[in-house]
Amino acid sequence: MRPNAMAALVLISAALIGDSGLAATPKPLPSKHAKSGLICFDCHRNENPTQAAVAEESCMVCHGDYAAMAAYTKHLSVNPHDPPKKKDHPGPFPCTDCHHQHKAPEVKCLECHTDFKLKAPL
Repeated sequence: MRPNAMAALVLISAALIGDSGLAATPKPLPSKHAKSGLICFDCHRNENPTQAAVAEESCMVCHGDYAAMAAYTKHLSVNPHDPPKKKDHPGPFPCTDCHHQHKAPEVKCLECHTDFKLKAPL
């Protein structure tokens, strides 16, 4: 193969791999998930996720359902996993509304209840 043809083939291959997401740099996991040996597929259910959302069921495999999480956080002064059962009160919210694994967490409750003393763990 001629040198120019070989260089063109290498450049085209690199561009195709870059566009396919195969060259994407993995985003770091929080230490608890990393220490548990989780890989991207465990949550994303996709071998090579780039923007794949995490389904609720993925969180619940390890952490349990809403009732289990409500029981786990019942000691808090305000239980974010057991919202009031009022007609106009929102919730429960999807896990990923608060718990973001590749960026800082946020607390959905604080959008309305600015006086609550809550922090979402990673």
